Amino acid sequence: MPHSPALTDFPADESGRRSSSAFGQAVVADALRAADPAAADAAERETDWRRGYLRHFKALVETGLSADGAAAYEIAEAGLASVQARMRYRRDDGEFTLAQALMATPERPLETVEVAGSGAAEKELVLPFQGAALRGDELSRQLDLWVMTGAIEESAAEAVKEVAANPDWLNLSDQRLVTFGAGSEMGPLASVLSWGGTVLAVDLPSQRLWERTAALASKSAGRLLAPLSATTGPVDDPVDAADPSAIPRPVAGVPGADLLSDLGPVVQWLLGFDERLILGNYVYAPGGTYPRLAAALDALFVHVRHQRPDTALAFLATPTDVYAVPAGAVEQSRSRFAARSQRSRAGALLSGGRLLRPNYAYDAVPGINDSLVPQQGPNYALAKRIHRWRATVARRDGVVSFNVAPPTRTRSVLSNRLLAAAYAGAHLFDVEIFEPATASRLMAALMVHQIRRPRPADPAAWKDEAVAAAHGGLWRSAYHPRTALPLAAVRGLVRP
Repeated sequence: MPHSPALTDFPADESGRRSSSAFGQAVVADALRAADPAAADAAERETDWRRGYLRHFKALVETGLSADGAAAYEIAEAGLASVQARMRYRRDDGEFTLAQALMATPERPLETVEVAGSGAAEKELVLPFQGAALRGDELSRQLDLWVMTGAIEESAAEAVKEVAANPDWLNLSDQRLVTFGAGSEMGPLASVLSWGGTVLAVDLPSQRLWERTAALASKSAGRLLAPLSATTGPVDDPVDAADPSAIPRPVAGVPGADLLSDLGPVVQWLLGFDERLILGNYVYAPGGTYPRLAAALDALFVHVRHQRPDTALAFLATPTDVYAVPAGAVEQSRSRFAARSQRSRAGALLSGGRLLRPNYAYDAVPGINDSLVPQQGPNYALAKRIHRWRATVARRDGVVSFNVAPPTRTRSVLSNRLLAAAYAGAHLFDVEIFEPATASRLMAALMVHQIRRPRPADPAAWKDEAVAAAHGGLWRSAYHPRTALPLAAVRGLVRP
């Protein structure tokens, strides 16, 4: 009989059904139970997880704000333990945990393909912005402007300025950055290559993805290394290559690896490099594939750090999540709300209080910013929460780069008509939407800062998440995002 491909998948219930909703609901309940059994029971009793998940993800943050700060770490540990205990690795000979799957020796090790760049390395930090290349004083002024408008936190501007003042930090050739999801628009691949670094690029073995990545590397000053399996494929790329929701399929002889099935070979490939590794998670996939990938990469990160304790981790956090935020953000938001126009006041009244509600109802510190977007769904929220939990836990005994990234006009966002429309009108509510080139370079600079200037974990985990956040203004807007973005979408839909 032919062998079925191994696969990371959700656990099956009594009927054999594998549900992403059931998995996510159980994980959130397990995480909450570590600090608040009543909140865990409420999550378990939720009858419509796809619509009702929002309040339970908010509870994960609120419950973590204990006086001694320990609750957030307990929630993160319990959530990760639940993910790894529940997720399955399916093979012909049975189902296993991801940790068990990673203990097996791969039958066919991955080979390495190299692309050496021929360009000159950038010797200073340059930020592409609205057709210009900002450097030096121009870059500093733009950072100050973003702080003034509330698009980024002051600590983010200070970090980028410090990187600009130490351009030798940019060349990461003394370590090996691993970009999982190398083709991501938000990832640091292009930036690190332009600075002369070496990148281990892991993405699906897609001809389209590989051609784009290899062309980028060949023009850069860096070096790109990618895994290659002679047994992959053969399946063609999607017919509609412009559709960002279409997942490219493996092609024989094309560099890359499928993280849902090739965990063991990828781990062995990574451990074959002697330099210090920075494992960067920039993977995205639609629907239930995203939490499966998040779980698979989480298991990989744990395994590699166990073998190589000096391994650093890097994550990009979404701004459309729930965060505890500092006093300055709450104060600016409430000041803006108090100064709102008569038109806004009238609009709120006419909506019966459903629209244009305050971002923060109370002057509490820390404030709770709830920027979850229902259209992104519980699978997206869970995958991003797995990343946050791992960053929280790993920061206590290692180097972690974790930064909230700004809302950005990426292909995956623009493929959703309502999100694209909301982004088009977001400026009406003091939210700045970034272009991918600007956002990716900004976040790459912040990653460099956290790698070069690591800091110890704060007893209050929320403070670490708030450092150097570039949230685009969602934390400091006058209005609760879900009560303002519908109006922004109306504006965006009527714009040319």
